[in-house]
Amino acid sequence: MALSNSVTTCLSQPVHYAICKLGFEKKDSYDINNILSGNGEVCWQAITEHVCYLESDQSVDYIKSIRSLGPVCESVNLHFRSLTKEQFIIQYASWFHWTNCTEVFLEVFDVLQYTQTTEVALGLMKLTSCLERALGDVYLLKGNDCPFLLRDLLASEQLAVVFGQPVMNVLRIFIGSPYGLNLRNVLWHGFASPQEIPTKYSAMLLFLTAGLGQLLQTYLLQTECILVHRPYVIFISLEELDVFPDLNNETVSLAEELVKLSSFVLKTMLPFWISALTAFKQSRYADSVILLLPQLEAGLRLLFTTTNKCPNRLLTAESSALYTTFDEMLAKYLDSEEINQLPVVLGEPAMEFLWDFLNHQEGPRIRDRLSHGEINLQAFPRAVANQIVAFAITLLCRFSDEDMLSFKEHMVINPLMDCASCYQSRFHPISRLKKQVLECMKSIHSWSKLLTVPEEQVQTIKGLEENAEASTLILMLSEIASQLLQYIPQNYCSSDDPINSVLTERLLVGLCDTRICTLYSPRPVLEIVVILRKISTQCHQVSEQVIASAEVRYMQWMNKTLRSRQRHNYLRMLNSIKFLSPVLRLILILITLELVSVHSVCKKNSFDYQQYLKFLKSVLQYTENLVTYTSAEKNKWDEAMELTHNTLIKIRKISDRKLMLMHLAT
Repeated sequence: MALSNSVTTCLSQPVHYAICKLGFEKKDSYDINNILSGNGEVCWQAITEHVCYLESDQSVDYIKSIRSLGPVCESVNLHFRSLTKEQFIIQYASWFHWTNCTEVFLEVFDVLQYTQTTEVALGLMKLTSCLERALGDVYLLKGNDCPFLLRDLLASEQLAVVFGQPVMNVLRIFIGSPYGLNLRNVLWHGFASPQEIPTKYSAMLLFLTAGLGQLLQTYLLQTECILVHRPYVIFISLEELDVFPDLNNETVSLAEELVKLSSFVLKTMLPFWISALTAFKQSRYADSVILLLPQLEAGLRLLFTTTNKCPNRLLTAESSALYTTFDEMLAKYLDSEEINQLPVVLGEPAMEFLWDFLNHQEGPRIRDRLSHGEINLQAFPRAVANQIVAFAITLLCRFSDEDMLSFKEHMVINPLMDCASCYQSRFHPISRLKKQVLECMKSIHSWSKLLTVPEEQVQTIKGLEENAEASTLILMLSEIASQLLQYIPQNYCSSDDPINSVLTERLLVGLCDTRICTLYSPRPVLEIVVILRKISTQCHQVSEQVIASAEVRYMQWMNKTLRSRQRHNYLRMLNSIKFLSPVLRLILILITLELVSVHSVCKKNSFDYQQYLKFLKSVLQYTENLVTYTSAEKNKWDEAMELTHNTLIKIRKISDRKLMLMHLAT
């Protein structure tokens, strides 16, 4: 990691030339009045005339276009610098309303007045994310599914219809194409240092965004369309993201010293780190995370290229190759099909944290959502920023020299290191399944607290024993639970009463606490988990339906508003749920035991996968049918019990085979 001091740029020579030099080669001054009319309208035709095209296929010649637009960008920059904030607001603010985040664009104008390069880069990152989100809203005027990637969005026919293809070509010179300046990607992926982003390009994108607003207004008036802004993504269940203790100013101040010494930090990127920590202390949480995420990527890329012995991958790739980004760094294999060594160096907890917060579909996916403009920057939660900053501090400590032991063992740093070292995935499908079964078990457990008809009023329902074979159900449940005893820790159960000792919430919590390696789970495991999650979802639906029906029927019983047939059906339900409760609890226990065993067995490749899937699908079919029978519309309790009886027979028949599977896992 000694490279962190020697690296002077993460931009390859062609990319560095395109961004830092190409747009400065033409020294001619350019009159702003050529592209800005007296009434404040952007003259798009004059701008598009600077776009050059290849003779061969009439595609954009990005090199010549960047060179030609260089003086235009400088003219716009000087124009903005000549305006006061009040003048800028009067002339331009209304043209940013279409983005739904005018304040961000006003902030960009503010930073253009200063020479603080980190703030210019931050403003450009925020501008590109908000612009992308707004362009996506415009796309939906003409299309259905908005492209996820900016380059695909800018190349779409839908935007060309609204703004015109020449206008879209101008945008693609600055953002969205690997052949152009590609400012959005080189910043968001942590390749560009603060001094490598010319201020005039931020000014030009600000100017172009206002011009797009003018074109859009004309289009909306002509077509009588209404632009609808998609709602922002809101982080829910913030407690699930609570990993590290709350950071105080002492901790952040210590981190400011640490970044100057840690080998994880590329020295050219140091201003970004300092600005990120400063922003956190100033309660600018979105700014802090926007600045920090690319630097985490840059630091991990340095570690990735060092451990995998591919130092050339530290630089931006050319348009013909891929960047080394989080996606590749977090993968199991390199593109050469060799095993990625970064997980070995980082360790499983750190890798799971990165996967949780960046990649897993059910996780917060913070980088994606920030960079694509899906989050309201003004309302970014401190709790989320706290996790990213704290995790970054742990990496600063881990990848530092031995003489920094005093930092690592500092009383405010040590708790962070402890939390990082024992992190377990919370958003991997396996982790979500664990959460599901616990919530379902809690729901089923609440059945015992339901208000029911006094026992003396409940009469035996004729035919129940014949249809549901209650005694047989209890016997089969007892047999299956007894078979499970050998795979369950003794402190959780008793052989004297297998049903009530095995099928418990306490046991389920204990099983779910079992650590399962979620990193790079085999495909068969993930396919099985999908089915197990569906089973759990159906069980929970049954439970909620039972609770709702029981509460309604009880009130009707007490108010004497039930007809004779309804009273009869209510009593059948009360009898049925006595048996459904242990059956559903059994299924949840089996799901969790299977989760632990299948994960181990799949790695050994030593079981009949297809037959196993068939069994799981039959259980899924049972739970789906049970949802139907227990719904308020159907209320078919006899049928539910008959179905349960038949399913338990299947489970008992295959139980020996299933237990062999658990044995293989052990």
